[in-house]
Amino acid sequence: MTYLLALDQGTSSSRSIVFDERGRIVAQAQRELPQIYPQPGWVEHDPLEIWRTQLATAREALAQAGIAASEVRALGITNQRETTVLWNRKTGQPVHHAIVWQDRRAEPACAQLRAQGHAATIQAKTGLLVDAYFSGTKLQWLLDHVGGARAAAERGELAFGTVDSWLIWQLTGGQRHVTDVSNASRTMLLNVHTNQWDQELLDLLRIPRSLLPEVLPSASDFGRTQADLLGGPIAIGGVAGDQQSALFGQACFSAGMAKNTYGTGCFMLMHTGGQFQSSHNGLITTSAAQPTAQPAFALEGSVFVGGAVVQWLRDGLRAISASSEVQALAESVPDSGGVMMVPAFTGLGAPYWKPEARGTITGLTRGTTIAHIARAALESIAYQSAALLAAMGRDAVAAGGSPVSELRVDGGACVNDLLMQFQADLLGIPVVRPAVVETTALGAAYLAGLASGVYASTAELSDLWRAERRFVPTLPRAQAQSLMARWEHAVAQATLPES
Repeated sequence: MTYLLALDQGTSSSRSIVFDERGRIVAQAQRELPQIYPQPGWVEHDPLEIWRTQLATAREALAQAGIAASEVRALGITNQRETTVLWNRKTGQPVHHAIVWQDRRAEPACAQLRAQGHAATIQAKTGLLVDAYFSGTKLQWLLDHVGGARAAAERGELAFGTVDSWLIWQLTGGQRHVTDVSNASRTMLLNVHTNQWDQELLDLLRIPRSLLPEVLPSASDFGRTQADLLGGPIAIGGVAGDQQSALFGQACFSAGMAKNTYGTGCFMLMHTGGQFQSSHNGLITTSAAQPTAQPAFALEGSVFVGGAVVQWLRDGLRAISASSEVQALAESVPDSGGVMMVPAFTGLGAPYWKPEARGTITGLTRGTTIAHIARAALESIAYQSAALLAAMGRDAVAAGGSPVSELRVDGGACVNDLLMQFQADLLGIPVVRPAVVETTALGAAYLAGLASGVYASTAELSDLWRAERRFVPTLPRAQAQSLMARWEHAVAQATLPES
């Protein structure tokens, strides 16, 4: 049997999963990652803790599987995107905590870029909106605010990387300073048309080129692990940012295929093939995981509050004592009884981009119960995702393509049958849940398998993909459209007029 090891370094935990060559899980291990909140709007991680927890889970997963390093053909890495690490090339020590993707401290720098009229150029080159979400202005902040960092960077003493680069540096004992194109595309520094760092953007943010890692396709020779770390050297063959890795793990390899990850938020990506497609509907363009040097792209939209609304029912309203209870509570009523919930706890993301929006519950009557509110909360996840897919469909049609014909789903909330059926009803297309829902880690394993010759092509990976259940729409389209119109009305009510 051939094995592949996936390192899945996320925002709240580090995980490692051993897969066999059929994409089946053999063993897995997970450790929590502490969050650091120095002040409101700031979020940090200790890079050394990222490394320690990730290495520990890799060792645990191999031990649990009962296999040696020599039995692992290759290793793949998938990671929280945009999180920014800056370290000393000689000592390997970070010069500051990692600045996490959620961190907003770079917003003043982004506002300045927008005010100076650079937004259109940046979007044309990178596919991204100018936002503190992305790594470039986080790195700029570190250079400007960590004592001596800019001078050290200009002397070539420092290295920048997203979490994948940091892990590869550690795994290879400082021998490789590399990243893949999907992670590089989230920095606001990469020209995604050429897959090269863009000198004009580097000059704009005053970032020395010597800081940056080499950019490789997502299935490549990223180096080999030091023998003493995992009991023997293992080739690092696959790297992709978490959402692009999930798209790859779902076998969405061609234009028009889409996946939605239902986590704390929801991340929807639609593959657009080799075509760089700018959105006119509030989405961003990003590089997809690229197994070869051939560029590939995706449209991406993010819902800020997905599964987090269930956590709010549990911790805020105390309507349930465990998240697993929500389906039974919601199913205890036939529908939401006219209740509509817009969970804009931190504003609304794509396709609305309304940071000023606040959460609302409308349509309450004396007959409303907590079960109706629970059902409306669950349904809000599907409404937001349906609005995203509609935006993607409009972009696809405008570019001469076709709307998505089915939606592949993963993430924790996709196990909720009520939610998945309602999603299919709103969309009017099948919603398909795979047999292996750990698609983020699976994507990294598949990329490593391609690089190491376990798989000959993406066609072989498509044959491995298996559906566990298809949710087929049962609601008449006119009724679904009426529900979506009510949702859009509720969204309009959630946006407060400026005082």
